Amino acid sequence: MRTFTELPPLALYIHIPWCVRKCPYCDFNSHEQKDALPEDTYVDALLSDLAAEMPRVWGRTISSVFIGGGTPSLFSAKALENLFSGIRALTALPPNIEVTMEANPGTFEQEKFKDFRAIGINRLSIGVQSFNDQHLKTLGRIHAADEAIRAVEIAKRAGFDELNIDLMFGLPEQTQAQALADVQTAVSLVPSHISYYELTLEPNTLFAKYPPTLPKDDHRWQMQDQGMQLLNDNGYKRYEISAFAKAGHKCKHNYNYWLFGDYLGIGAGAHSKITFANTGDIVRRWKHKQPKRYMQGNESGKLDFIGGENTIDEQDSAIEFMMNALRLNDGFEIPVFEQHTGVSLNHWQTAIDQAMHKGLLEQHGFELKATERGFNFLNDLLELFMPVEQKTLSYPIFPLHKE
Repeated sequence: MRTFTELPPLALYIHIPWCVRKCPYCDFNSHEQKDALPEDTYVDALLSDLAAEMPRVWGRTISSVFIGGGTPSLFSAKALENLFSGIRALTALPPNIEVTMEANPGTFEQEKFKDFRAIGINRLSIGVQSFNDQHLKTLGRIHAADEAIRAVEIAKRAGFDELNIDLMFGLPEQTQAQALADVQTAVSLVPSHISYYELTLEPNTLFAKYPPTLPKDDHRWQMQDQGMQLLNDNGYKRYEISAFAKAGHKCKHNYNYWLFGDYLGIGAGAHSKITFANTGDIVRRWKHKQPKRYMQGNESGKLDFIGGENTIDEQDSAIEFMMNALRLNDGFEIPVFEQHTGVSLNHWQTAIDQAMHKGLLEQHGFELKATERGFNFLNDLLELFMPVEQKTLSYPIFPLHKE
């Protein structure tokens, strides 16, 4: 039986699954908005879902909140106000807690975002992806470059000092100069945080079915390298493979994921990972994926939201911890591994020694971190911690949102 001297932090994730248009690269649980959004019905279901989950986390404090999608900013301020009133009644959210909401540039209205800020949402993650109109069209985005710039300006005027911009590189027909121009535009807007990541062709997406022609490997590498250098030169320090922040502005919510913290997920397709000190179990649970089916779970008080669950065994919990924590520039402290997995790191000492011999991992006191080489060849590093017969995990890693 695993033992826990203390439980990891507990975050809350809220999934709002609707968007205006499904992007061809998107593999998240999002559904095109065809009719009026069922805001009241969905908020009622979210609060019933949360109330049903609370006995599993009685007495624990919520450390951060993230509203992902889909495009959560499609919801009205009134609907989100009702949602947060209910959440506060159930959880007693601490004051000044980090509350992030994803938003797309095509949904920005000045008064609406002022109202979002008044509700207590204090961090925005804006899905810009590119400031090039042709690339935005290829990616299926509904906004133009000037709307993306306007969205950032509206967010700042509405009082959002904590602001992330999502940027992709390695886009179809993108040149190195164009990729660098996107980064230059992003830093000129002075957000507190920038996510800079490569376009990948995920299974079950339109791009996977009809693959576009992407830049060559060496060109994508140069886009990444030059983009990261420009970010660093402008004060954005890399603290995770694709996350760059001004000093003091790391995303607390994502940091909890990367260190194998707990999270409670409500909404269609949302995932949870909860640690139980009394049994030594770590349990993953997910909700019904289709919004209609999810909302039906609230009819007549059925509280039927659960799509499935499993218990994470000791080996998989250690592998998942490594898969996420070694993405962090500073790595992790060995006591945190043992606190959050309930097992000793000694079992993986052979893998650690091999990784250090290969120059992929380094240790300083109680701290383990990937070397620069290990960062660049992270898959090779992680494979050392996986059993020979297992090359992929049986459940998704970091399944919740895009940032």
